[in-house]
Amino acid sequence: PARDDKLPLHVQAQGAVISRKDQVVEVRVDGKVASQTRMIDLSQVCIYGNVQITTQAIRGFCSSSIPVCYFSRGGWFYGITQSTMGKNVRVRMEQYEAVTDPGRALSVSRRFVAGKIRNCRTLLRRNCPDCDQTVLNSLSEYADRAMSAGDMPVLLGIEGAAASAYFGNFGKMLSSDTGFDFKSRNRRPPRDPVNAVLSYLYSMLVKDFTVAALATGLDPYAGFYHQPLQGRPALALDLMEEFRPLICDSVAIRLIDTSELKESHFTRMGDGVAMSDDARRKVIAAYEARLDSLVTHPLFGYSISYRRVLSVQAGLVKRWLLGEIDDYSPFCTR
Repeated sequence: PARDDKLPLHVQAQGAVISRKDQVVEVRVDGKVASQTRMIDLSQVCIYGNVQITTQAIRGFCSSSIPVCYFSRGGWFYGITQSTMGKNVRVRMEQYEAVTDPGRALSVSRRFVAGKIRNCRTLLRRNCPDCDQTVLNSLSEYADRAMSAGDMPVLLGIEGAAASAYFGNFGKMLSSDTGFDFKSRNRRPPRDPVNAVLSYLYSMLVKDFTVAALATGLDPYAGFYHQPLQGRPALALDLMEEFRPLICDSVAIRLIDTSELKESHFTRMGDGVAMSDDARRKVIAAYEARLDSLVTHPLFGYSISYRRVLSVQAGLVKRWLLGEIDDYSPFCTR
């Protein structure tokens, strides 16, 4: 099937309570039922900030293999509850061996980075008519160099140079009459509205790749390119690299260029900028719509949703680890 029948449930109303009655999930706000969803229709549950969830609901989600993902109110992804069923020990053993093998880790990391750079170039080519051709040429060169990088520090340097060239021209993809300005990528905290939107979208994408890795039997915390650190989903960060421009950056550009997001949706707090609840709802809706859009997979040639593509790419890593395919193939659009 091109699309999944199951979809995520996002709950960000502060003080909301998620409960379960038989096979129906209820969300109550101020004691009143705000929504009801059949459990069979859910792929995951995402809760933001001060949202409560009953033990009965969590037990039901675990028994139905529905992950529960926890975010701060501002969108920082910091935890997940998942079922213990379906764990593949052999896959994880192979993954841990590959992570500690410098040659194998470098081999797949090259492909993550090259795929990301090529997709950044594609987004610029499609949305930046004022971009200098030399910028596009340099990104092509960086992608080629990434595939032949001799070690991880060299690969990191190539990615950094490519990111500088890409984000140096990112602002040119935004319509000049929107009132938004983008000078550079910044975070923790984001210091302008565009970076606030990008950080929020990246957080949702790393959540979805954490879910995809777990569903495939992989350990989302054992990465090849991103070094494992306490609490960091390094493999999810690896997998999302090639999708940052295709999903997150493209959503941010559309929301701003269509004026769905305005200056009034953002508030400056100290050195950072925060989104309003309405802005977050718009970002979540646009992100989910992007995941539901169809795209032709370059390796297999069939049309599927981006939501399915995430699972396919995690599956390719699994097949590479098990020796069923020679190399991981990054997802690149033309």
